[in-house]
Amino acid sequence: MVLQYLAGLVLLGHGIGHLMGFMESWTSINVGFTDKPWIFGGNYMMDSTLGKAFGIVWLVAMVLFIGSGFGVLTGHTWWRTLAIIGSLISLVGILPWWNTVIVGVKLGALLDVAILLVLLLSQGDAITDFFEVP
Repeated sequence: MVLQYLAGLVLLGHGIGHLMGFMESWTSINVGFTDKPWIFGGNYMMDSTLGKAFGIVWLVAMVLFIGSGFGVLTGHTWWRTLAIIGSLISLVGILPWWNTVIVGVKLGALLDVAILLVLLLSQGDAITDFFEVP
């Protein structure tokens, strides 16, 4: 039960952390990102039209992780699907801006990779079953 709460809180917190990318691209609030352009060249910054589109990607990842966290906390099995999709979308939102984001976001990308590895490998079914309400 403690692990279930811990996993749920980690997923909720990770989801809330995705607000940073949305806020950086859609508001004037400084969340610590640098003014470097994205990694594919050109002068696309987080506040550009392209950056705003990626801000929406971050927002979608946030919703998926928050849903996944609630799914874990309530013992549903669909949390795993949301966590996998959220991790993939999160990486899509983070990787092009690798030069721009702060260290905490890079650590969040590592968490995304860890979530994918754990949930997509053979022990993923056991983890889902472990958190399921009987």
